[in-house]
Amino acid sequence: ATRIAPLAARNQQRRGIVGWMVNYPDKVMETKKLQMKGGTCQGDANPTWLKQPGDKVPLIFGALLVGFGGIQAAVGFYRLATGKGKKD
Repeated sequence: ATRIAPLAARNQQRRGIVGWMVNYPDKVMETKKLQMKGGTCQGDANPTWLKQPGDKVPLIFGALLVGFGGIQAAVGFYRLATGKGKKD
């Protein structure tokens, strides 16, 4: 026969990582205050996607990545057009 655990032991939850995610501090209002600073309809003078600290690093990385890809594409088009860089 199976033995039934006491009621208190059956209702206790073990959450581990789930508890950490559920009890994570809420920073929504702090971020919202930063995003709303100075108004929201500012256009190119103060874009919303550059207001938070650390926003410039991904922007620079993305710009470098796009620039590198553009240069590589231009070099490839040049080589295709002129026949340079062929493997014999």
